[in-house]
Amino acid sequence: MLFRREVLEGIAGGRIDRVFRVWAEPRVRAGSTQRTWAGIIVIDSVTAVTPEEITEEDALRSGFDDRAALLTALSKSTKEGGYHRVMLHLGGPDPRSELAGNADLTDQELADLKASLDAIDTRSRRGPWTREVLRVIEEHPGLRALDLAEHLDRDKLPFKADVRRLKALGLTESLETGYRLSPRGKAVMAYLRSLTE
Repeated sequence: MLFRREVLEGIAGGRIDRVFRVWAEPRVRAGSTQRTWAGIIVIDSVTAVTPEEITEEDALRSGFDDRAALLTALSKSTKEGGYHRVMLHLGGPDPRSELAGNADLTDQELADLKASLDAIDTRSRRGPWTREVLRVIEEHPGLRALDLAEHLDRDKLPFKADVRRLKALGLTESLETGYRLSPRGKAVMAYLRSLTE
């Protein structure tokens, strides 16, 4: 489920605790979670509703000025299906974000991260790629994934999957457009360069 930046900011600030979607079948279920740049979003409930059941409070707590504005936005959806109210809250920070922000690494931690990258490269069917992807992100922060992939003569979707693996190690961060190295990623790149000097 995608969220606009202003909605995520509202959830993080406690102003928004519900969103509305047009779905033939619910795409999320109560108890599920979703990682976002704002933190972990927890889905509390998913309820099918009629336009008549949508209240003024629903509009205000979903980031709209009033009920009419919310109903107008829902009516413009090109998707088929009924209206669904999704109650949610911020469950806490994404552990990957906390990991990414930690650049105070011991020599052993740096060596362990290098070993993790080496292991990923060794298992890769197409050969080593981790340093290459880290390098292109370092050189082009904020560049679209498609453009970054083209720099490496790669297809976008497999490239994005690779970046997600590096993000799981806390080495990259997603931006509104593109990526950048995290503080942890910068420390690892400096360490890797020091090994070749």
